[in-house]
Amino acid sequence: MIPDGLVASFLCGLLVSAGLGWPLIALLRRVGARQTVSVDAPARHAGKQGTPTMGGLMILAGLAAPVLADVALRPERRSALSLLSMTMAFGLIGFVDDYLIATRGKNLGLRARSKFGMQVVAASGFVLYLSQTAVAGRTTVLGGVDLGVWYYVLAGLFIVGFSNAVNFSDGLDGLAGGMTVILALSVSLIVFAGAGFGWLPVFGGALAGACGGFLVYNRHPARVFMGDTGSLALGAALAGMALMGKAELLFQVGAVAVWAELFSVIVQVTVFKYRRRRYGLEAARARRVFRRTPLHHHFEELGWPETRIVALFCGVTAAASAVAVILSILSRS
Repeated sequence: MIPDGLVASFLCGLLVSAGLGWPLIALLRRVGARQTVSVDAPARHAGKQGTPTMGGLMILAGLAAPVLADVALRPERRSALSLLSMTMAFGLIGFVDDYLIATRGKNLGLRARSKFGMQVVAASGFVLYLSQTAVAGRTTVLGGVDLGVWYYVLAGLFIVGFSNAVNFSDGLDGLAGGMTVILALSVSLIVFAGAGFGWLPVFGGALAGACGGFLVYNRHPARVFMGDTGSLALGAALAGMALMGKAELLFQVGAVAVWAELFSVIVQVTVFKYRRRRYGLEAARARRVFRRTPLHHHFEELGWPETRIVALFCGVTAAASAVAVILSILSRS
């Protein structure tokens, strides 16, 4: 059975996002919002230099339109605005970062510390909302254990962490958008299998549809990139859905490929620093854990074509998400 409103919101998000594609891409070209490829990226990425970026704006528009329409028709679902607001806040942080990179003409946007601080503030606002609307015996319970105030600490870390995980995943045509479509739909089904939970399937459908519309232009070879405007917002939106729908643990099952992107970077940096300190710089460079990170770049260095890597990551996400949905159904049967 399909959750109420999921299909309609998916189609609305798809049409709005796809419909904005050509005019937005033309505008981005006109104002000079073009991709600056990092010097750390594989050599084959040089061909992506100059591709319009900030395409995440069409995703945000495709998400907002059906969610706001649903709230207008059903005011009792106004709690959806809290999640939408946090998503837009993360999108704004990404937009500022993308804008600075575009105007400077080099891959230097917000300073890492400033960017992280802004994310913490945005996540804290949402977590504060969760605490103010807490339901006793439900909101702060994780895996059958009531964590109390520590739940909110973990929730904030989860939002910021997953936002950056999706940001790291946004390195190949269609990768971050494709995985988000799958995860948004799977969380919608998990939440619905649990208790319907009103507007969350509508939000998930809109998010998936908006990404679907974006993929019309972002599939290989991409005509536009989402930039941090899209990737930071997508990660925050998915994490917020999991938190509000009490699907925190099952969500981790489906998101294994996204987390792998983030942890590959952490492992690479940690091991490199250790080996540099212990054996010297040249030895550290010669004995890296991965050929390049995030993880999708490792496969590129192995010679895999971009489309094959995207298919692998999306396939893993689909399989893991299917397992999560099945587990959610079995746990309530």
